[in-house]
Amino acid sequence: MARVIPTLQKQGAPLADGAAQRARLADTPVPRSFADALRSAGLYPLRPTQIEILQINVGKRCNQTCRHCHVDAGPDRTEVMPRAVIEACLRFLQRAGIPTLDITGGAPELHPDFREIVTRGAALGAHVMHRCNLTAILLPNYADIPELLAAERVEIVASLPYYQARETDAQRGEGVFEESLVGLGRLNALGYGRTTGLVLNLVTNPVGTFLPGSQAALERDWKRELKRRYDIDFDHLYTITNMPISRFLAFLEARGRTADYLSMLANAFNPAAAAGVMCRNILSVGWDGTLYDCDFNQMLELPVSATVPRSIFDADLAALEAREIETGPHCFGCTAGAGSSCGGAVA
Repeated sequence: MARVIPTLQKQGAPLADGAAQRARLADTPVPRSFADALRSAGLYPLRPTQIEILQINVGKRCNQTCRHCHVDAGPDRTEVMPRAVIEACLRFLQRAGIPTLDITGGAPELHPDFREIVTRGAALGAHVMHRCNLTAILLPNYADIPELLAAERVEIVASLPYYQARETDAQRGEGVFEESLVGLGRLNALGYGRTTGLVLNLVTNPVGTFLPGSQAALERDWKRELKRRYDIDFDHLYTITNMPISRFLAFLEARGRTADYLSMLANAFNPAAAAGVMCRNILSVGWDGTLYDCDFNQMLELPVSATVPRSIFDADLAALEAREIETGPHCFGCTAGAGSSCGGAVA
């Protein structure tokens, strides 16, 4: 089992606070502002296209404490989505007719009502997605989760830094790679990733201060190597850029690399990626019911525009689809190179 390190919040670190992170990023020199980059692409102000995904963060509890985690999740976090917020999310999902329910965390499985959220979301006709770290499903109290996901035809998006132990354990903790293989094996045994219609996607972040490589090329490599080495199958590989927030921002700060990293992202701005960023078709709900443009804004405590209701209890689809999206220097992370989103590259 991986050694558990304390979260930024547990350490009392200044960058545990979203406002402190935003201030640090705002003070960091970059070649141009994100607003100016959007103007050059004819995309300012950035607005939604259509809300197609309701992404709910059910809490920050996790059985891992990964070095790159933008959520600052870990075993010492206590935030969990209350029952009233869950009910409001499901009501809005049904009322607005949003086709996809994306469940994230933390490790979402650790929420006491996770099973109910999955089954009720599926019963409403939504395509349910579950963001999985591959090791929480090995814990005794959650060993039934894979069978539930298969029964409800839930799409799994599982995080795995690399197809070898050294890189994975460097980011997630000693022994996590071997545990992840066990989790993948259990999912494969249920038919996930093996052309049964049960979709298993993997997500990888670079282990360092550089952009991801070609998603298509990496997917070919990963499929070949995971099959050859471990007889593991999956459907798609998603590449996600390390966002300069939370623990990765703390990593950059400790090495004096924040300005260099932000400048690299800004210089790699891609208008095509900007046009397809996830905040244009997703609505993110925090564990307490606050609404955000995306999961990254949520972790920076940057809610949706004050011109629209900011709580799931008052959410109005028409107003939300007409809002102006809140942006900042961190948004260069989603628009650099081939782009980055919860579904991987976008351009």
